[in-house]
Amino acid sequence: MLDLKFVVENPDLVKKAMSTRSGSYDVDAVLNLDKKRKEIIYEVESLKAEKNKISQEVAELKKAKLPADDIIAQIKVNNDRIKELDALRAEVEADLKMALLSIPNIPHSSVPVGADDSENVEMRKVGTPRVFDFEPKAHWDIGSDLGILDPETATKITGARFHVYRGLGARLERAIINFMLDTHTANGYTEILPPFMVNRASMTGTGQLPKFEEDAYAVKNTDCFLVPTAEVPVTNMLRDDVVSEDNLPQYYCAYTACFRGEAGSAGRDTRGLIRQHQFNKVELVKFAMPEKSFEELETLTAEAELILKKLGIPYRVVCLCTGDTGFSSCKTYDIEVWMPSYNRYVEISSCSNFVDYQARRMNIKYRTKDGKSGFVHTLNGSGLAVGRTTAAILENFQNADGTVTIPSALVPYMGTDIIK
Repeated sequence: MLDLKFVVENPDLVKKAMSTRSGSYDVDAVLNLDKKRKEIIYEVESLKAEKNKISQEVAELKKAKLPADDIIAQIKVNNDRIKELDALRAEVEADLKMALLSIPNIPHSSVPVGADDSENVEMRKVGTPRVFDFEPKAHWDIGSDLGILDPETATKITGARFHVYRGLGARLERAIINFMLDTHTANGYTEILPPFMVNRASMTGTGQLPKFEEDAYAVKNTDCFLVPTAEVPVTNMLRDDVVSEDNLPQYYCAYTACFRGEAGSAGRDTRGLIRQHQFNKVELVKFAMPEKSFEELETLTAEAELILKKLGIPYRVVCLCTGDTGFSSCKTYDIEVWMPSYNRYVEISSCSNFVDYQARRMNIKYRTKDGKSGFVHTLNGSGLAVGRTTAAILENFQNADGTVTIPSALVPYMGTDIIK
């Protein structure tokens, strides 16, 4: 969340930043609640000062053996009012925290101002989309024809927008996961296998709650949720910790299944593997010193790109505009993979720098050698979304005879160079 002091001292700047984001955010609610909190504190302090003064008068009266009943009665009135104000203060501070948690991060000055994804800025393209000498199929048709993707059975056993992978389809998904983890650990990331359930504090810490509770899968009779991404459990590993500057940066990668309600999504993306309620993903998470975090964002994005380079799949990188940047993010690069059946690039990774926004929510701090402390900067990115990578391989490496060639980087993991 944003620093309350910063919001109070720079209300116009914060309001201007919020005006560039999608949605409506009530900065005045934060300001008004903070003002009310300060008024309560001032009244309590005044009453306590008056109580101390009266107590001295009572002591003097008793010393002089004079009646003090009226003054003692006033102390009781003050005590009752202080108790009432303390309860009110707790209520106001809870409302203030909720109001502050509902304000998104401030976009970095380098983020282009724009209303939606049509105003994102392309940074680079890598690779050239393949020109087919036959009509390319969508990955869901390829998967059905090869008998490796089975959404119908998944619908029977669970519901819509789930998939059963069969045979070499299941092996391909597993191969991609292992390939990604091996690539990232070779680049200095520590592999984590976290729980697939997290508590409310963890979801709040990374910014999924309170705003996105509608999209989260709550676990009945608990205050836990199925993970929407490994970002949540991995980033929360350092919650309430103070990390020595010597131990930063820290790099982690993690595979998890991910569970999202995807409320409101519709259209073509709900077919196939692009937008599922359950999907696999390998996540990259970084903890960095503030002065290094934007440099770390560039390397994080490059490390996610490396997977596509090794696979030989064309892609592009775009910088998201203010209106398309995620709630907790300060700056985000999307990596979009070329999908022939869509005849366009489709998001396969978002790489974000959250600066101190998540760390303040989770109370993750650093300490320098000279004793200075502050909030660390957190970053994460998909390295990559596995189902979308499977879809991209099926579409980009399909052949006229209905087979799919396996990218050479995956052949050692697959044990075959073709799906037929």
